[in-house]
Amino acid sequence: MRIVVSGLGVVSALGVGVESHLERLRRGQSGIVSSPRLLQTMNRLPVGEVALDNEALHHLCGVEPSAHLSRTALLGMVAVGEALRDAALDPTTKRIGLISATSVGGMDRTEHFFVPFLEDETSGRLRDVRMHDCSASTEAIARHYHLTGHRATISTACSSAANAFILGEKLLRHRLCDAVVVGGTDALSAFTMNGFKSLMILDEEPCRPFDEHRAGLNLGEGAGYVVLEREEECSRTPYCLLAGAANRNDAHHQTASSEEGEGALLAMQEALQRAAVSPEQVDYINAHGTGTGNNDLSEGRAICRLFGDRVPPFSSTKGFTGHTLAAAGGIEAVFSTLAIAHQSLWPSLRFTTPIEGLGLRPVTECQTAQKVDVVLSNSFGFGGNCAAIVLKKC
Repeated sequence: MRIVVSGLGVVSALGVGVESHLERLRRGQSGIVSSPRLLQTMNRLPVGEVALDNEALHHLCGVEPSAHLSRTALLGMVAVGEALRDAALDPTTKRIGLISATSVGGMDRTEHFFVPFLEDETSGRLRDVRMHDCSASTEAIARHYHLTGHRATISTACSSAANAFILGEKLLRHRLCDAVVVGGTDALSAFTMNGFKSLMILDEEPCRPFDEHRAGLNLGEGAGYVVLEREEECSRTPYCLLAGAANRNDAHHQTASSEEGEGALLAMQEALQRAAVSPEQVDYINAHGTGTGNNDLSEGRAICRLFGDRVPPFSSTKGFTGHTLAAAGGIEAVFSTLAIAHQSLWPSLRFTTPIEGLGLRPVTECQTAQKVDVVLSNSFGFGGNCAAIVLKKC
């Protein structure tokens, strides 16, 4: 049984929809801005912010503002809607599942609740906390699009959306669904920015993944989803195959990756094995590449251990979108699919100097007319949660 990608949907700091993302990837135009314009925070740090307020997102989704949905749910609705339309799926005739990832959940609305509540415990609007739970965004998306198949919410930090692919694939192989929408959504919040700032891993400038002088990550927001179907039941020409996926854990630290990238190496190895693909067959790696000192060195070492002196072209696209946390694996799966569909390599922005001791040089300019038949997409999260997926040309 072969599982294919039949629909794509994405929203991020690069804009709304696949076409706007494709154009900006080709032009090398980052969506990161110098400081938040919509998010209410005292932190003036670069972010990958979606340039639409919640009212505009409600309108875009066809939902009344009185619904008071979280920004996380709204971003997810935008991307899921595009993916369903792209795949030409009719929820009334198919059992369509939804495996949605998030880490922020409804924190963007919960923050508003606590402002008056901390002054007076009888104050605060409870409607602002009803979307707090991670699963609330999943349920809101499923209700909006009448998705009646199996639903689940995954929250394994930055590997969340990639792990959604693993569960989605299993649901299809066991014929528990006719199609599954997999991916993730996360919104910027002051709580998240404060948390990452306390870890001292936010760059005060636009991020520089895999550069010797990298100084941290930029937070972003957005959503990325793909539709998975069994090949024999897909009604359109699919983009590519979901050839393999795997999750491993290096059990090293609460937030840091192991120095030699043990979990990352194991995840990449198993994903390739499940795909029946050798390292030599990989044409492009969409690296996790956050821009932090620990992550890029750890992932770089894992890549070198796996590929030796034949490291394929690789890049981190977080210089375009910022780190969208649980949504990253979904957004980057869309980018990886587009790399195959358009035979293109996407650049790492702002790279100048290789990391000392590794010497790895990512792709720094968009390259078209390339052979891109097999893509490895990495997503590595806190707690050692490491996931990798392999996409392959049909």
